[in-house]
Parts: sequence; C-alpha cells; structure tokens
Amino acid sequence: MAALGVATGGGNWFSALALGVTLLKCLLIPTYHSTDFEVHRNWLAITHSLPISQWYYEATSEWTLDYPPFFAWFEYALSHVAKYFDQEMLNVRNLNYCSSRTLLFQRFSVIFTDTLFVYAVHECCKCIDGKKAGRELTEKPKFILSVLLLWNFGLLIVDHIHFQYNGFLSGLMLLSIARLFQKRHMEGAFLFAVLLHFKHIYLYVAPAYGVYLLRSYCFTANKPEPTASSLFPTLPFQEGPLPRVLGPKLLGFVQCFGQSAVRHRLLSVGKAGDASIFLILTTTGHYSLFPLLFTAPELPIKILLMLLFTIYSISSLKTLFRKEKPLFNWMETFYLLGLGPLEVFCEFVFPFTSWKLKYPFIPLLLTSVYCAVGITYAWFKLYVSVLTDPPVGKTKKQ
Repeated sequence: MAALGVATGGGNWFSALALGVTLLKCLLIPTYHSTDFEVHRNWLAITHSLPISQWYYEATSEWTLDYPPFFAWFEYALSHVAKYFDQEMLNVRNLNYCSSRTLLFQRFSVIFTDTLFVYAVHECCKCIDGKKAGRELTEKPKFILSVLLLWNFGLLIVDHIHFQYNGFLSGLMLLSIARLFQKRHMEGAFLFAVLLHFKHIYLYVAPAYGVYLLRSYCFTANKPEPTASSLFPTLPFQEGPLPRVLGPKLLGFVQCFGQSAVRHRLLSVGKAGDASIFLILTTTGHYSLFPLLFTAPELPIKILLMLLFTIYSISSLKTLFRKEKPLFNWMETFYLLGLGPLEVFCEFVFPFTSWKLKYPFIPLLLTSVYCAVGITYAWFKLYVSVLTDPPVGKTKKQ
C-alpha cells in the first residue's frame, strides 16, 4: 500500500498494481502444478526437436499437441529460450520431466507473457469515461477495473498455480475488444482471428463478433458504440461506455465443461443491476475453480486470495454505486453466503466421514451443482436485463 501511495502521487498507480501482482506471481512459483505443466513441457519438446510435419502426429506422450498452429509456433519460440535453462526438458522421451530449472522456466514464461495482458488492461482503461469519477483514486472506475483485471483471482490460480497460459490469451481477447471500443474495427477483427489460431475454444465468441462487425462496420455509415446487446456481458461501472470483466468463464469452470481459464469481456453499462450480475457470476465462477487445487498446502492460499478479491470486488462496486439500490436482494445474499458452509463441508467435514471412500466424488458434485445454479441464474438475469432495458442511446437522451 505504501508503494501504491508513492506511485499515486506520480500518477503511476497502474504500474504499481502491475508490479505488485507480478511479485505475487513470483511467490507462487513453488506451489503445486497440475498435469498441464507436463502437457506444455511436452509441447516444447515436440516443437523443438521434431520437424513441423510431425508436430501433430507425435504420440510418445499421451499429451499430444492439440492446439491450433499459432500456439504450436508459440511453444516453438519458447523452446528456443528453454534450451538455455535445461536442454533435457526438450527431449520428447523425457516424460514427466521436471527439474528445478524447468520449473523456473515454465513459471517465468507464464509471468513474462502476461505482459500482453497488462498492456491490454491498460488499453481497456483508456476506453473509460472518467468525467464523473470520485475524488479518491480508489473510487475511480479506471482503478477499480484495473484491480479486477490485473488481480483477477481466477487467472492467478489457474495460470500461476494450476499452470496454463490464459493471461496471454485473455490479453489478446481484451485487446481485440478494446480496439472495437476505440473504433479500430479492422484491428479488433484481426486480433480476434489471431486468437482463434491460438486456442480454438474462443470460437464460440465468433458469432457475436460477426454480428457486431456487420452492424457497426460493414453495413452502416453510423458506427455505434459497443452495447450490451452487441458485445458481451460483464463488469459494471457507473457511466459512459465502460469496459467490464467477466472474471471466470461461465460453465467452463464447472466439471464437464473442462478446466479452462478465466475469460474477460467488455461492454458498456450504467447501472447497479449489472454490478450485481457481475458479482454473482464472478464469485460463483471463482469458487467453482476450487477443486482444481486439491492439495493441502494450497488450501489457505486459494481461500485467502478469493476472500481478498471478493471483498474488494463487492466493497469497491458498492462504493461506486452507493447512491443506487442495494447490489443484492435477500435471495442472492443467502445464495452467496451459502458458499461458506459448502466449503466447510467439502474441505473440513466430508474428509472425516465414512462417505469419503465410497463416494469420493460428492464434494465435486456439490460444488458443480451449486455453482451451476448461480451461474445459470446470473446469465438468466443478464439476458432479462438486456431484453427489457431501453437501448443505451435512448437512455442517454432521457
């Protein structure tokens, strides 16, 4: 906080936030990592030691290369740095290889490539109209958005503990959407096309991109600002066309939908109702990530980090909308508070019951179902809002 205070005086608060979260990522280097760590090590070995024609056919390891070509070339580029850390990690036959140097390289590769994400967040902040922002730095929409993105709990645990490169990919997504807000449509479309060639899971967003670009760039002389109906749901702020974040990616965080990373999206909003939807969605989605970190040493880390992020999210948005109605009704409050007892049962009660050996899946089942209910409710509430609220243009005129 002292560093942030010094940086605030010079107007460098964004750099302080970025530096602070980078230091936190470095502290997470020794923590548990999942099988995804070996997946990416194997892809480094494949792209480095084999000709291109064999990249997608090499099957020595069960973790075959199954991402689009740009990600394969991304691994290829990383491999030429990896060889200076430990050449053995680039041997295709060294299955489950994990030396201390390999660990350092792969962890730092995620941290370094997050530079794109930091730049994308900075570009998103430029899209915010801060004319009516609060006097205090912590009440400014740009500051709140920066914290919610840079210090996103989901990205921290999925990328820097579990191990993936979602910060880099989310950076491409955010930068693409920022360019749309800046009316640089061709750049935005190009960046999204590049993103699809890195990870095909983003294909489900393509129809929304297509419709938006047709409406705002191809078939009209008047190019409207991105709106809730033309872009994507999420993070709420008080005025103007404001970028917002969807912390965790919808049902993708719930079992059957895979262990993917946090997705961030933007749109323009102007009311407390959207803040409520965001908080329900991000809190529920973040909690649904807990089963990814099942080792005892990471238990206090994930609980503490989520509590800090959730408390900040709720308190900052309550401050931003202090003149509005309460962010949650009684039912929503009851549901969110229910996450506490659910965690106590899953982590501290169930392991000592006789059900643990016979029904070991119960904690994961309860977490998935409970979180699915909250996520589905948030999306239903969002679309009701989109379909019933007046368009942004009419609201401004009134």
